[in-house]
Amino acid sequence: MRLFIAEKPSLGRAIAAVLPKPHSKGEGFVRAANGDVVSWCIGHLLEQAEPEAYNPAYKQWCLDLLPIVPEQWQLQPKPKTRKQLSVLRKLVKESTQLVHAGDPDREGQLLVDEVVSYLKVPAAKRNAMQRLLISDLNPQAVSRALTQLKPNADFIPLSVSALARSRADWLYGINLTRACTVKGQQGGLKSVLSVGRVQTPVLGLVVRRDQEIEQFVSRPFYEVRAALHLTASEPLSFYAKWLPSEACAAHQDEDGRVLNPKLAHNVASRIRQQPATVESVERKQKQQAAPLPYNLSSLQIDAAKAFGLSAKQVLDGCQSLYEKHQLITYPRSDCRYLPVEHYAHRQQVVNAIGSNDVKLSDVIQGADLSLRSKAWNDSKVEAHHAIIPTEKGSGFNSLTLAEKQLYGMIARQYLLQFYPPFIYADSKVILSIGGGVFQANERESIQPGWKTATAAKTADDENSALKKLPPLTQGQTLWSGEPTVDEKHTQPPQHFTDATLLAAMTGINRYVTDNSLKKILKDTDGLGTEATRASIIELLFKRTFLRREGKSIRATELGKALVNTLPQSTTVPDMTAHWERQLNDISERALKYDDFMQPLLQQLNSLVSQAGQLNTLAFQGIKSEGAAPRRKRKAPVRKKSSQPRAASSR
Repeated sequence: MRLFIAEKPSLGRAIAAVLPKPHSKGEGFVRAANGDVVSWCIGHLLEQAEPEAYNPAYKQWCLDLLPIVPEQWQLQPKPKTRKQLSVLRKLVKESTQLVHAGDPDREGQLLVDEVVSYLKVPAAKRNAMQRLLISDLNPQAVSRALTQLKPNADFIPLSVSALARSRADWLYGINLTRACTVKGQQGGLKSVLSVGRVQTPVLGLVVRRDQEIEQFVSRPFYEVRAALHLTASEPLSFYAKWLPSEACAAHQDEDGRVLNPKLAHNVASRIRQQPATVESVERKQKQQAAPLPYNLSSLQIDAAKAFGLSAKQVLDGCQSLYEKHQLITYPRSDCRYLPVEHYAHRQQVVNAIGSNDVKLSDVIQGADLSLRSKAWNDSKVEAHHAIIPTEKGSGFNSLTLAEKQLYGMIARQYLLQFYPPFIYADSKVILSIGGGVFQANERESIQPGWKTATAAKTADDENSALKKLPPLTQGQTLWSGEPTVDEKHTQPPQHFTDATLLAAMTGINRYVTDNSLKKILKDTDGLGTEATRASIIELLFKRTFLRREGKSIRATELGKALVNTLPQSTTVPDMTAHWERQLNDISERALKYDDFMQPLLQQLNSLVSQAGQLNTLAFQGIKSEGAAPRRKRKAPVRKKSSQPRAASSR
């Protein structure tokens, strides 16, 4: 008997639906006519054991007992899903062949692997286990996936990466949360001071941004624009901006802005009613390909900008579109590419989009299905691919407003892959006027291409109100008329929003302070994963470390106090970004489990010691939210069906 173990009942039902009928349904499984059986987990059936499982003394939150480091890691069944684990135990024994059908990501890989290991499946059966990768719950797609089973052994590194992440988060979160909470209590605070390797650096980003805004002092700066005429008697043709020379450096800030108004007005007086010589004319034609299909983070960022949806609202909406309505492919993806074989199904997908969202009819009409963007690239696709619409052409009318908005975004982004590139030309003119250097720029839209299918304005639209550059040649003499001195003021950075905070988490390289670490991080390395970023942000609100003020995300007094008293290494993204890179290296067989865990254990002692020295005065007078942990209280956890309990420490 072949046993399919799915991650969730919805996936299990989708697999069973394409197996031979008639089916017989049991409690927690479906048996097909050919003898195959489909059963499922309900998210994680197992969780990391609580500290007191290792030693009853750990029931007490006490600095003297830290750090807590298990000698032999233990998993325990979740009480609410223990019954399903018993179902799987029986079916696993009966089976002759196991098929792993967890979600196509590292957490989905671990989720089933840990159950098989916990149930002590014989090595021979475990080594023969196959892997079923499903990213589309529609029958056609599931049937295709069943013909493409792979050895589960190929995905062991993915599982090891998830295991390392789970254990590291447990060690980090359990120990630092207990240390900080005890110190907070000593300062009169009754809140749990939850600390995690991801959530705390994210909080740090917000706290430091808020402080930067509070401490910001605006300064005036000055720009000089020359008004260029083709001849002294002709009307204004275009403006050119002054480029200060190195001799002006003493009058500029670190960004090259001129702070001295006398200097700016002196330059203006020198170029008033003077000849201007064209030193160079440069025109380069360029093209920009359509943006790739969405992964979860890029969708969350764009949906926040377009519709004000939070990261959690986007994730929840996408999960519903995937599981309940089967209108999109697997949403918790960090990939923006597609398998080449998907290109053969483009007509069916486009037909489905047309049946579902009539607002995209014009975009469909303009699409050329003979084109193929760079999105179809097998070398860029690993466990999962970009989020795209499925071939299902019904059910759209039953969607909520947010689900319709998300489907429309995903569908439009897919259709853009069948549009030509945006072709434009950038022109730059350098002029010499009164001994100074001036520059004029222009972007000209030549062929709008895919931009015609988006709501965004083209570069040509954006520049339509500006003076266009006339045809110019090197050495040509123009006339500089009445110049303009613009007084501007430096602006503080903006408070984080859902979109910008997600963008910061996704491209954390910009916020890492260690230059040596920056060199090894990719531009796409981030804090957390596609599947966890929304829940991390929500957790910070739940812990009352963050608050909303309109669209802005601000730190609370409690959040500020925590970040300002913790060791800096726990509040900046450097260490966590490095961890994420190493976890990715484990999944790619470039790093071993022990090479990741051993340095972490050495670092843990130092971090716990530093946390034990927190300044308790920082928490005095801060209004507490919630109650202090009781003597027998377990460490704070974030419950989530598809994540391990230790995920609370992220």
